[in-house]
Amino acid sequence: MSLRGFATLNIWADDVPAAVAWYAEFLGVDAYFTRPGPDGRTAYAEFRIGDHADELGIIDRSFAPPGASAEPGGAVMHWHVDDLDATVERLLSMGAKEYQPITPHGDSGFITAAVIDPFGNVLGVMNNPHYLEVLASLRPA
Repeated sequence: MSLRGFATLNIWADDVPAAVAWYAEFLGVDAYFTRPGPDGRTAYAEFRIGDHADELGIIDRSFAPPGASAEPGGAVMHWHVDDLDATVERLLSMGAKEYQPITPHGDSGFITAAVIDPFGNVLGVMNNPHYLEVLASLRPA
């Protein structure tokens, strides 16, 4: 067995409805699925986004596994974007804070950046030429 592909990226929020509204504004789509918690407020929401309808889940932080911190850190998931500068600018204008500045990696076109969303999660964005090559190879000729 090997890793077959990205299935779901889960992030945490103390205020899930606020996080869902923020991500809906940023992504330009509404969550396609929500589930209430014991208090009746949304405790989980899912978005389908990107070229492969990847799943982004927002979960009430009270359900986070032991050891999960409210502080940003750990692995950074980078999403390919077509206009990195404009995406970072938009995220910052929406209240995200810079975590890693826009950083070119050599001269091959790989450029990354990361922000901390208003809910304490790291959101990585990048320009990734290999992503575009793979995407093009999967499309029918």
